[in-house]
Amino acid sequence: MTLRIIGAGLPRTGTASLTIALGQLLGGRVHHMSTIPGHPFNLGTGWNQALAGDIPDWERLFDGYIAAVDWPASMFWRELSEAYPDALVLLSVRDSAGTWWQSADATILPVARRALAPDWSEGRGLTELLERFTDTKQWDDPATLQAAYERHNAEVRQAIPPYRLLEWSATEGWPPICRTLGVPVPDQPFPWTNRRENWG
Repeated sequence: MTLRIIGAGLPRTGTASLTIALGQLLGGRVHHMSTIPGHPFNLGTGWNQALAGDIPDWERLFDGYIAAVDWPASMFWRELSEAYPDALVLLSVRDSAGTWWQSADATILPVARRALAPDWSEGRGLTELLERFTDTKQWDDPATLQAAYERHNAEVRQAIPPYRLLEWSATEGWPPICRTLGVPVPDQPFPWTNRRENWG
């Protein structure tokens, strides 16, 4: 099995919903942060290798998966797009960087801040992803995070040719995904999940 879809979108851009939707459309498992046993701090050997700048065994890391969305995979969209040249790159986005930050600040960022404690010992996977994302260890700043969001999306748009890229907003639901994949739109609502109000 090989990856058919590489999710380049950041957390809090509908990736949990995409996990369910793509699994249904493609008939296979979709890799997401939540599928990693030690998430979000202990990501395992393969992802630790990637974060250290080494090239992990992607085939082993994605064994049994047909698509990958969310962190950590979306932080390695460039490497994965080269490793899987036939895969569609799906960039999930929010309405604005500010909207994205507000959602992240109410959900994943409080979790990440726990690892900043001096006596923290449960792993640093999530904070290392944030450092890679913002290119600084001083990532916990609204302006820094919003600039990183804009930069990340711009880099994906610039690097991936249009024929291979689907930019998708969670508000669009099934149609753009189904049209790009050439499959019928399911006769059921899009699986919205992991909403902000359900955190905490």
